[in-house]
Amino acid sequence: MEISVKEARAKFSSLLNQVMDGDEVIIRRRGKEIARLVPPSGEGRRLPSLGDFRRSIRLKGEPLSVTVRKGRKEERY
Repeated sequence: MEISVKEARAKFSSLLNQVMDGDEVIIRRRGKEIARLVPPSGEGRRLPSLGDFRRSIRLKGEPLSVTVRKGRKEERY
């Protein structure tokens, strides 16, 4: 589909819906192509789940709060 800039401004939401349906929209200014609206190419790569990452971490030793308290107590005197 080809459309002028003026029409594109007025119908932008409907143009996006057309692109979501898989159509390509060419925007022209004074007859010259200046932009294309096209659907994204594929879904892309998804990032791994942070929940899975957090569950994979195993803590060793005492909690940091205990270590900080011990350090503060030792440094006071």
